[in-house]
Amino acid sequence: MTRIILIGYMGSGKTTLGNALSKELGLPFFDLDWYIENRFCRTVSRLFAERGEEGFRHIEREMLHEVAEFEDVIIAAGGGTPCFFDNIDYMNRQAQTVYLKATPEVLFRHLQPGRQKRPLLAGKSDEEMMAYIHESLAQRAPFYEKANYVFDVDLLESRKQIRNALTQLRTLLNL
Repeated sequence: MTRIILIGYMGSGKTTLGNALSKELGLPFFDLDWYIENRFCRTVSRLFAERGEEGFRHIEREMLHEVAEFEDVIIAAGGGTPCFFDNIDYMNRQAQTVYLKATPEVLFRHLQPGRQKRPLLAGKSDEEMMAYIHESLAQRAPFYEKANYVFDVDLLESRKQIRNALTQLRTLLNL
């Protein structure tokens, strides 16, 4: 049985690499945020607005426990998922976990175009966004680094870059 959970900061490439890995291995892919949105018929932004971060994190935990029971699957967890409750320990028990580690500069480039869709970044200037990324990444890194594997990612802006990262990731996981 193959069960892989990709973790890391928003914009690190979890969905991009998760999708590519699932296609290459012929396994289903679940993005936890998308799973939540489908189950609750609301966007993550709307759930944040309606229930606050604490309410959202409880939903996220329940849905994590649901998808992490699936067999032969690739899962992209939300950026904050490993940092709440006992989520990182649970994920490590359930699957091979991979922290997609990116620099704040790479994260900024990935996140800048779609920041308004992300509740924690919406309305921030470039300077505020960069400061937020630095600060929150420093807080989250200790949780991320508990993953079974740490995989350094760079920019994933072209098919070639994604393909190279995917090849390296498969080598890391012996797939």
